[in-house]
Amino acid sequence: MIDLAAIGIIGLGAMGGAMARNLLAAGKSLVVYDIDPAKCDAFERLGATRAASPADVALRARRIICMVETTAHVRQVVEGADGIVTSATPGHRIACMSTIAPKDIKEMQAALETKGIGFIDAPVSGGTERAIAGTLSIFASGDAEVIDSFQDVFDVVGQNVFRLGGIGQGTAVKLVNNMLMQVNAVAVAEAMALGVKAGIDPQTLYEVVKVSTGYSVAWEMRAPRMIARDFRPGGTMDISYKDQELETAFGKQLGVPMFLAAVSQQVYQLGRNMGFAKEDGSALIKVYEQLGNLPPRS
Repeated sequence: MIDLAAIGIIGLGAMGGAMARNLLAAGKSLVVYDIDPAKCDAFERLGATRAASPADVALRARRIICMVETTAHVRQVVEGADGIVTSATPGHRIACMSTIAPKDIKEMQAALETKGIGFIDAPVSGGTERAIAGTLSIFASGDAEVIDSFQDVFDVVGQNVFRLGGIGQGTAVKLVNNMLMQVNAVAVAEAMALGVKAGIDPQTLYEVVKVSTGYSVAWEMRAPRMIARDFRPGGTMDISYKDQELETAFGKQLGVPMFLAAVSQQVYQLGRNMGFAKEDGSALIKVYEQLGNLPPRS
């Protein structure tokens, strides 16, 4: 039976799980599903209702958040044999908060609209730390009424909510933002490796750049973790590589050259091949240490 107050969440990974915890802490009624039963177990213990499938989520909640990793995963969750669409009815609303291809966002919205199901894209930025803190930036686009229906959710999980126009525009902005961060993260690793090989103490280098013109959010987020050798994933190299595939494909679709996005993607690919696929983007420093023959650091 549908609980009209309930919020469905599909995908309980680093980002979706953090959002779900904040919603539970805010007193929201949740219906959860993840392909990993252990994650569902954990949220069931916290008071969420466990669903058996995406279709089962739609039987229990009218508003559903999708926070899974890839375009294929989203399409499976929404349109698959046991997907949301198999049990959703007119009036259901879906917020896709995953980072996927804008083309697929538009295709799904058009198909769901014919069934009376509202669909918006609302990808997020901020990484796991801001997901835990409930201070994400949210890039929402699509039907204003559907966005309004998720505003109470956005108020809990986010700090900055941007309404960006027609369906797919939120995802376009997310890809632009991700491209900037990923290109800058490679630049941070390259600069740090250069400075260290020149004999500069890495902490001193960090402090100098922090108050100079080379400073950036990427420097602040990545350089301290490189120095501390803290490569626990806030977002894995695999996920960044996936996003770069989306960015370069989007550029090709629009006829925009993507020189820096393409080159930086190859650095991430090197990191994946070197065994750092499930580590944070800060592990890019290890790529440059190997390529630049820097002495190994613990």
